[in-house]
Amino acid sequence: MPNYEYECCDCPNQFEVFQKMTEEHLKHCPKCQGKVRRLVGTGSGVIYKGSGFYTTEYRSESYKKREKEDQGTKTTPAPTEKKTAETKTTEVKAEVKTEVKAKEK
Repeated sequence: MPNYEYECCDCPNQFEVFQKMTEEHLKHCPKCQGKVRRLVGTGSGVIYKGSGFYTTEYRSESYKKREKEDQGTKTTPAPTEKKTAETKTTEVKAEVKTEVKAKEK
């Protein structure tokens, strides 16, 4: 239940009332019985206690099963041949020479 802050329109009285959200707001000042207005407050922050507030805690069973299967089938990929700039250059030169000789014939 939140605290609501009120201000009297007739006297300088400001006060807070702890009441349910469904309750009707106050209409009269407790000191002078004058008209009151409810102030817009920042309210309080919501505090989540306990478990169950993270999306990972309520995963579906199918998601959990698929995740376990994915972890079991993960393997490290085979190492690929790394080509240096020099290797690439010599391969390109060899291809060009081959194409030039083919054109000459």
